[in-house]
Amino acid sequence: MLQELTSSLHARPNKAHVLWELAHCISSAVNADGFNLYLVDPVTSTLQHHIETKDGTEATEGDRWSCDVGPGTWMCAWIAHSRQILRVTSPVHDPRFPLGSPFPEQGLHHALGMVVVQSDGHLAAVLEMYRRESGECFHEEDEEIVNSYLVWGGIALHYAELYHSMVKQRKLNDFILSVVKSIFQDMVSMDTLIMKVMNFAQKLVNADRASLFLVDAKNRQLYARIFDMGSEFDEDNPPQASKEIRFAIGKGIAGIVAQTGQVLNIPDAYADPRFNRTVDQLTGYVTKSILCMPIFIRGNVIGVMQMVNKYGGIFSKEDEESFEMFAVYCGLALHHAKLYDKIRRSEQKYKVALEVLSYHNSCNDEEFDHIQAQNLNEGPPNLDNYFFCPLNLEDIEKVRHAIYMFVDLFGLTRFEKDCLIRFTLTVKKNYRRVPYHNWTHGFSVANSMYTIIKHSPKTFRPLECLALFIGSLCHDLDHRGKNNKFMLETESPLAAIYTTSTLEHHHFNQTVTILQQEGHNIFGKLTSNEYKQVLGNIKHCILATDLAMFFPNKAKLSKLVEENQFDWENPEHRLLIEAIAMTACDLCASAKPWDVQVETVKVIFEEFYEQGDAEKAVGKSPIPMMDRTKTDEQASSQVGFLSGICIPCYELLHKLIPNTEPLLTGCKSNLETWKNIASEKKTKAKEEEEEEGEETDTGIEEVNDGEDDDGEETVEEIDDECIDSRDRDNK
Repeated sequence: MLQELTSSLHARPNKAHVLWELAHCISSAVNADGFNLYLVDPVTSTLQHHIETKDGTEATEGDRWSCDVGPGTWMCAWIAHSRQILRVTSPVHDPRFPLGSPFPEQGLHHALGMVVVQSDGHLAAVLEMYRRESGECFHEEDEEIVNSYLVWGGIALHYAELYHSMVKQRKLNDFILSVVKSIFQDMVSMDTLIMKVMNFAQKLVNADRASLFLVDAKNRQLYARIFDMGSEFDEDNPPQASKEIRFAIGKGIAGIVAQTGQVLNIPDAYADPRFNRTVDQLTGYVTKSILCMPIFIRGNVIGVMQMVNKYGGIFSKEDEESFEMFAVYCGLALHHAKLYDKIRRSEQKYKVALEVLSYHNSCNDEEFDHIQAQNLNEGPPNLDNYFFCPLNLEDIEKVRHAIYMFVDLFGLTRFEKDCLIRFTLTVKKNYRRVPYHNWTHGFSVANSMYTIIKHSPKTFRPLECLALFIGSLCHDLDHRGKNNKFMLETESPLAAIYTTSTLEHHHFNQTVTILQQEGHNIFGKLTSNEYKQVLGNIKHCILATDLAMFFPNKAKLSKLVEENQFDWENPEHRLLIEAIAMTACDLCASAKPWDVQVETVKVIFEEFYEQGDAEKAVGKSPIPMMDRTKTDEQASSQVGFLSGICIPCYELLHKLIPNTEPLLTGCKSNLETWKNIASEKKTKAKEEEEEEGEETDTGIEEVNDGEDDDGEETVEEIDDECIDSRDRDNK
């Protein structure tokens, strides 16, 4: 049987023929007088009687007999419905199928019926073996034989299905492969790409000429420079693009197709009033038949492909179907134009990478050996105090203390000590030597997060703590001392890559870059899921340091707290409190003792002034906060910053993590001091105004220009400047 089925498959690899051969084999094996084969129509789900001639072709005598599947009619219908093997004698007298067999001339008296099921579970056919009245009935042994044959027959049927599918798919793949090779094998110019597309389209529908018109959506026009592909395309000697042709959308066949998005098949162009003779007049070519197809990208018509003058007649329905499928590849070819934009973006990334590599490098062996020889199990006094001051520490000491904080929080069971040392040293080197956003700031933020975790050890889960600490340590990697707004306005390569949270995305990518360096992956012992979770959480934490993100995060979390809806088991709620904690640590200098606060504000404003100088150098006017000629406004801006951003942040954090109260207390104390300084400056300014007023009234007008009646900046102006002062460009 297997030999016969195998040879049958090579000759005619289709399901009907395999089932016919299988029925023959089973009929012989059980010594039946004959059989009936009923195939299941996949569209109508009916049974259709199947007969093949001796030469293997399907018999077509008379109308093909068919019936619906179900009980109460024919025996084959009942078998298909129940999917059971049936052994019966005198089927006409059986109430389950009172009609018996549809072919009484066969003398069917003893019957053995079974179903053939495909590998996907769908019913393929019903086999009906029969013996006449003179023969004996079918026995249980016959059923076993049938079952054995059906197992092997099912394999043969499955093979036939696969073979047929493969042959069909191979033809389609050959066609698509030819298209892909022709269109996408090289990154070539757009003109050459269009020529390739049109040349292949000509071959597809056997056309004499091909034209491709692109849509100019702004001017509502169709235009083309390559519109007359009539010869075999030669890549070594491509035809030159001709003079551009333009005409309005809605004019001519191509214009109507562009307007409606519908296919047009014109058997006689000059007999159709929609045909535009202008192109023929310009080119001297005579158009007879036209097949015109719209090309879509994301639901919009971006071009029109037009085939002209089919060899040997007019374009058929099959040509339409083939061409319609090929139009997809035309769209992809045109979509190649967008690759150039991506290439430009890649060039910008390349420039950024070169800049980073030229400025930074990994830690050297000398630094590594120095830290490795240190005692990393002891930290300085008060390291877990909210008021710890890192300003007097050497950079290498900060590295040692950062490693100590990591080990103190997470141990070394799942982390390699050497990796941790290399990672921390390289993080230090990847902070630029700018006045404020440098390694000292990164360490200070990490120390603040370390203190929160130490004082509230059960607030965050272990992997969350890991992400928060590493995110804090790396949150300003490769900061250039300029804010996001400056990056966008100066068209920095970074701004071309990341249009929102520009610097924050760069800080995260720098973190990933360091982790990918050899010997730096501190998460190497984590499982795949843990690694993915930690990395995603680090990204969330670093992006949260963009003050543009703080305001919506604060609004959402405040609403949850006020309505008593905050749930520590809700993942979204936990992400919100993590984001607020990151902002709180990023602003930790505002809560330090006054002497630390003053020193920090000095370097902050020095960085602001450097940006202001850079803005002046390119002809822009910096905001007062970044103008080094307006130093008297430092105190008032700090009042606005602490009262408008820092205090609300610490108040919200304190409600959910009570042990962070020292941050709120320290910030309030500094706010009062800044208010006193601002008040003194305001009083002094008024005294100077009064003295100048005695000499001239003009001085008063000049002093009051741009200020409120009391000579102080408005709250809105202070808030806007404060937001910019924290490297953010959107409130």
